[in-house]
Amino acid sequence: MTDSGIATADTSRAEQTLAQLLDARISCRAYLPTQVPREVIERILQLAQQTPSWCNTQPWQVAITEGEGTERFRAGLAQYVRTHPQESDFDFPREYTGEHKLRRRECAMQLYSSVGIAAGDRAASAEQTLKNFDLFGAPHVAIVTTHEALGTYGAVDCGLYVDTFLLAAQSLGVATIPQAALAGSARFIHEFFGLDEDRRVVCAISFGYPDTDNPVNGFRTHRESVADVAQWVSE
Repeated sequence: MTDSGIATADTSRAEQTLAQLLDARISCRAYLPTQVPREVIERILQLAQQTPSWCNTQPWQVAITEGEGTERFRAGLAQYVRTHPQESDFDFPREYTGEHKLRRRECAMQLYSSVGIAAGDRAASAEQTLKNFDLFGAPHVAIVTTHEALGTYGAVDCGLYVDTFLLAAQSLGVATIPQAALAGSARFIHEFFGLDEDRRVVCAISFGYPDTDNPVNGFRTHRESVADVAQWVSE
């Protein structure tokens, strides 16, 4: 095989591997209590550290819980959200309109249906929402922060980091769910982890081994076609 042929074969295998990871990864909402070994978490972090960033600033810092640390965080967060209003370091979306509103609603309906919550049952849907702050039972959470001076673009770089983290975890058999909801308790997170004043909470990633028997992990969200999101300019 020529060098070109070898390169083509390697490219094809890489594309297939990426496609398999993307197809298999879900936002996991039910976990086994099993701890992920520290060396596996460290490998995820090593892979995520390859994330590109503007001017190679690498703005992300990550605080990770395990064992009793997760349980203290989970219990403290659950209490905090019941007694404090949301107060995030970055503005949450002002509103959801058009297709964004429709996609959000479709995802919510799929989630509620998977766990037997009837349409219009606000009490049950609110209880399901609170599971965000129980980390969906995950044995670990990673809090991703950026430096305040980098503003929006530091947060964008952290978004790239989150995606690499998710795919790295998936490649090692670890399930994940990125959670913006936790950023609404930024003050609690700052105090719990002793974060410097110049850090800004972007989001959290709860992770662990998935409970594959739980129906909440059985639904899949729809993705729009490339034709719906891409614009070509040829002349």
